[in-house]
Amino acid sequence: MGVEDLGTDAAKAPAKKESIFQRLYVGTGAFDIVGARKRWYMFFGVLVLGCILSMSIKGFNFGIDFEGGTQIQFSANGSHGQITEDQAKQAFKDALGKDADEVQKVGTGGATTLQIRTGTLDAADVFKVKQEIATKLAPLGTNGVTGPQAISDSAVSASWGGEISEKALIALAIFLVAVVIFLAIYFDLRMAAAAFISLIHDIVVTAGVYSLVGFEVSPATVIGLLTILGFSLYDTVVVFDKVRENTRGLLGLTRRTYAEAANLALNQTLMRSFNTAFIALLPILGLLVVGTILLGSGTLQDLALVQLTGTIVGVLSSVALATPLLVDLKLRDPKYRQQAARVAARRAKVAKTATAADDDFDASDDDALAAELRKEKAYAAAASVPGRIPKNKPNQKRKK
Repeated sequence: MGVEDLGTDAAKAPAKKESIFQRLYVGTGAFDIVGARKRWYMFFGVLVLGCILSMSIKGFNFGIDFEGGTQIQFSANGSHGQITEDQAKQAFKDALGKDADEVQKVGTGGATTLQIRTGTLDAADVFKVKQEIATKLAPLGTNGVTGPQAISDSAVSASWGGEISEKALIALAIFLVAVVIFLAIYFDLRMAAAAFISLIHDIVVTAGVYSLVGFEVSPATVIGLLTILGFSLYDTVVVFDKVRENTRGLLGLTRRTYAEAANLALNQTLMRSFNTAFIALLPILGLLVVGTILLGSGTLQDLALVQLTGTIVGVLSSVALATPLLVDLKLRDPKYRQQAARVAARRAKVAKTATAADDDFDASDDDALAAELRKEKAYAAAASVPGRIPKNKPNQKRKK
């Protein structure tokens, strides 16, 4: 085996010994996320485009709080047995000669109720519907109450629903503006811009999933959205803080480029991001299961879905979108491009020196010299791998 083979083996030995889980846990910079950023951009672009198409074509299932209308609610337990959704729909149609917008069963067992949602009805129409339901379905109210008294109704005006929608959008806009200002002060404008784009991505994808699934958009949805945006921002700030730590004084050094230092920061925080997301998802999944299967509660479903989607998307965008965007924004600065050129020039010089040392080496050289040449070759091979550049360049020794 020649010296070049020994050097190559020395450079590759650590990577062979470490499994993917070890590299993920240690955070040595073995996952080149930033280097593959163009592929990530394509993935996120397709995802956002699909969500926009769903929102444009399918739209949203807005709840009564946003659209306005009338809701009639009664127990699914009737004197003639369990009342089904189809029976409730038919009773509403028999009373008014038209279909209800939505009939939904909420809860399980003895606590199951039926909700009929439709456009705004006047008092006379509401009474007709109640009378028809009471006569044909005979729902049982609390304490054995029967008849129209066992049926409740509530109304929300369209103007009030519009006001709620407007306030929700204002709250979202204030949140985003506050985020940009905070990040611009705490970090810099480029980091603020990257985080802002990432948050916009999270909003679009979460809204697109809601449109695709068809869950009702309620005030709980808005609350959940603001919650997951806070979680996504938190994860992004943690990664950016590590990027800032790794790139402090970078312009005066030639060990790593900005892209490599940012990629190393991602690797160092990757396991933490996954662990945080996993722990956060456990109660959310429990909420989704309880709300969907056990209680049949639309409100819990809405809240759980937006948090589930937002948590997954938020972690993914913090890792694979926000930091790559930051790198591209930073590399627009000539100072960082010049520093990257100096790093490349230094590595080329190291590789050339190591190659020349191998050419001059012969079998008569002693073991100590062979070891030094192997170290030099290993350094040159490792120089191009983010997170694996040796701290100190080995001294080159030549036999006189």
